Amino acid sequence: MTALFALATAVLWGLADFGGGLLTRRIPALTVVVVSQVVAVVVLGAVVLGTGAWREAGPQLWFAVGAGLVGPIAMLSFYKALALGPMGVVSPLGSLGVVVPVTAGLILGERPGLGQFAGIAVAVVGIVLAGGPELRGAPVQRQAVVLTLVAAFGFGAVMALISEASATVTGLFLALFVQRVTNVAVGGAALWAQTRRGIPALPPGTGPKLLWGLLPALAFVGLADVAANGTYSIAAQNGPVIMAAVLSSLYPVITALAAFAVLKERLRTVQAAGAGLALAGTVLLAAG
Repeated sequence: MTALFALATAVLWGLADFGGGLLTRRIPALTVVVVSQVVAVVVLGAVVLGTGAWREAGPQLWFAVGAGLVGPIAMLSFYKALALGPMGVVSPLGSLGVVVPVTAGLILGERPGLGQFAGIAVAVVGIVLAGGPELRGAPVQRQAVVLTLVAAFGFGAVMALISEASATVTGLFLALFVQRVTNVAVGGAALWAQTRRGIPALPPGTGPKLLWGLLPALAFVGLADVAANGTYSIAAQNGPVIMAAVLSSLYPVITALAAFAVLKERLRTVQAAGAGLALAGTVLLAAG
């Protein structure tokens, strides 16, 4: 069950990242983050009301608030690092956030077997290589490295926090709702401050009509991200956190495959090798 939900998380996060990447070619990244999360808040709000999940409010929701505070910071740091580039270095480094939940699992007393440790090592190497790291070329700016590491730590922290935010399925709905409301509050404040400084929320010469036309894609990104957080939480609560974290972190492989299928981007040799290693690591983890 843990492996199934963790792999579902990887697929959802991978597709959400792919969709978000495409949208940032049309509108600013911060606008993508805020609008997609607003859609998620509306949908989750309806689910919370329909299931009576608000009755499960308790101190554990502070974990959801923490995840909501960290998430937008991590995402914006990642987008800014991608803008500084080179993407072939930034993207794989961003996946190193898996170290945070894996460490949390070890602290909590999880001790994977030898085969699982081998699977973790192989999968993590595969995840990094699947991003197509650039081993030669232009030097990487120090700022890009710092921003990427901030993003990686943030992504890992969100994984660790959201898994502690609920103990039941209905409680998970409430936790995800609180997380997204916090996301919107943080991202919305940043967007407001940005527009006050004269940086438009939409490209010059466009207006709400463009946003409305992109709403289905924005909704997909926001809801896929929410669903991924939900499936990860279920995976982490029903099995080893380390296995859930590593398998969920296969999302760069999904993003690369989506780019290959939709945009006809050719996979570099290092990416194909990384995808193969990630798959091999998954098999070792599941078998262990």
